[in-house]
Amino acid sequence: MEKSVISFRVGITQSLPENRFFALLDLFEKYTGITDEITFFTSETHPPIPPDVFEHRMTILAKRMQLAREKGYKAGINVLGTMGHHNENLENSLKGNYTPTTDIDGQVCEGSLCPNDEYLREYVRRIYQSVASANPDFIWLDDDIRLAGHMPIYLTCFCDNCLAIFESEYGLKFTRESFKKTADEGSIEEKLSLRKAWLQHNRNSIAQLLKLIEKAVHEINPITSLGFMTGDRFFEGYDFENWAKILAGPNQIPVRWRPGGGFYQDTNTSELVGKSHDIGRQVSLLPPEVVTIQSEVENFPYQRLKKAAHSVVLEACSHIAAGCTGSAFNVLSMYDEPLDEFEPLLTRLQHARPFIERMTKILGRAPIVGIHTLWNKDSFATSNLREGSWFQDSDILTNHEMYDIGLPACYSARNAPVVLIGKNNFLATSKEEIEEILTGGVYMDGETLQQLNQSGFSKLTGFKVTRSEKMDRIEKFTTHPLNGEFAGRERDNRQSFLGWNYPAYTLEKTDENARALTTLIDYADREIAACSMGIFENNSGGRICVAGYYPWTYLQNLSKSTQLKTVFRWLSKDRLPGYIASFYKINLWIRAPQNGKIALAFTNSSFDPAEAVILMLRTDSKAITVYDMNCNSTVIRSNESDGPYQKFIIPFIDAWQIRLAVTSN
Repeated sequence: MEKSVISFRVGITQSLPENRFFALLDLFEKYTGITDEITFFTSETHPPIPPDVFEHRMTILAKRMQLAREKGYKAGINVLGTMGHHNENLENSLKGNYTPTTDIDGQVCEGSLCPNDEYLREYVRRIYQSVASANPDFIWLDDDIRLAGHMPIYLTCFCDNCLAIFESEYGLKFTRESFKKTADEGSIEEKLSLRKAWLQHNRNSIAQLLKLIEKAVHEINPITSLGFMTGDRFFEGYDFENWAKILAGPNQIPVRWRPGGGFYQDTNTSELVGKSHDIGRQVSLLPPEVVTIQSEVENFPYQRLKKAAHSVVLEACSHIAAGCTGSAFNVLSMYDEPLDEFEPLLTRLQHARPFIERMTKILGRAPIVGIHTLWNKDSFATSNLREGSWFQDSDILTNHEMYDIGLPACYSARNAPVVLIGKNNFLATSKEEIEEILTGGVYMDGETLQQLNQSGFSKLTGFKVTRSEKMDRIEKFTTHPLNGEFAGRERDNRQSFLGWNYPAYTLEKTDENARALTTLIDYADREIAACSMGIFENNSGGRICVAGYYPWTYLQNLSKSTQLKTVFRWLSKDRLPGYIASFYKINLWIRAPQNGKIALAFTNSSFDPAEAVILMLRTDSKAITVYDMNCNSTVIRSNESDGPYQKFIIPFIDAWQIRLAVTSN
């Protein structure tokens, strides 16, 4: 990658009124180089709009795109409502004999229409041909092309037509009632089988709609590039590679991608990095030929004080660290407030552009390596698998707190020397794949240990669970060498507090080579369990750590975070690509070596500055170049090593700042 691609997404309140649009162009001209592209929304609300309204807007936006090109920008269209999203502005939205998206209980979202409805498909063909006729440089499909989260309902579409299509695909005839009963009340095997089949049905439904759009566009303009905005698409089957190939069409026109997620205001700063992890997962499934990957940076409802200008810049950089090659900023007002309200934001973005370019050039599309939270395209089949309903929201991934203590995030198992396995999520993976994973480095919780042992993997795990308790247990470190100077330290996460009461698991060794890292004590300092966290190396060479006391959360005290870094080095057999050895809240992304160099980025995700930050990097290089957000560079040399790791000391990282680093040859 020689250059990032930056876009501004512009709403119709900024583009349709001529005077307002000229004012916007003047603003962009004032901040030279702030954007490469201008992307025009087709609507300000999310349901599909009447085709005559859509086509009228295309006649205006065709002129706006031409004016933008004359100023040196690429220009394109963002179709906000293809199948629609949310019950919003229904009185002015598309009406007719359309099937709304329908949940398993027969409830509907009137603002979102079934992607398999033939009337909708005809509407989609018409509006995309209208877009193509306006001669855009590119066309974006927005994230309404999805099957989950169409408020006020959750999972869709279970209309009669979709159930009939499912029957034709698999020969399985269901009503909504019988489908729900089988998905929620059958055996584990029956649930998984039906759920996986429905995920494939969802992949097919999305694919058929994308094929229609690709054909409609490329019949009019064979070289128009199509782009797709996504989020975490677990219920839709995460079929990104196939969908990208469909959108490329028979002429293999380069496809764009815009991965996104929720971080609209900076009142909850943890959401920033959480969104980067969401985006990292999405990018990990994109084929290598997709190189224009613009992260969604959205400040809806676009009230300037809801997200600081620095937060916007940091967000864009963080998403590049997680795999993107550019950003699409949806940050301008959807009303007629004076545009100078947004000048502080544009000033900050313009200043950051050289650093964004540097990040993109150095990181490119090199794979991210580190610690992988186990997931795959079928992971949603495991949601509420043993209890609860598949049709209610639940977490299918482990908490991301592990990545906040300086351990490197990774989104693909093929690039991970250590894999995190949580409750149920391995059940979307074949037994052969699980056995292969257990011959590497694995960190798991107590409930996962029970499930793996019940599934026939007990010889590879080294432990069994003998008891679990939800109150009044404290973790105490043993004298094992991996605990180092922290032997005897205690970690009390107050199980009795509601919402915190994760069970404390008592582990028993099933192999004499297993070793305890922590015990359990009560508030009278009496030992309750001789092992609650332990390690084991099995006969296949796999290294296992089972953590029975708050394995995923409340990890951010000195002794626990240090112990985990030592444990993960051991699990990886020193193949962990690097980590932050200092006691700071730092998120870290490391890329696989390219042309003999290792590139990485790390964020001080705290309101406290970080001083003398120790970066341990698995490299033979004795020097790294570190860039700050002003693009100032510093060469830092290692004068100490620890096995295959070089020790680099970063002098200072201010609060909520990101750094880029690359090794020297």
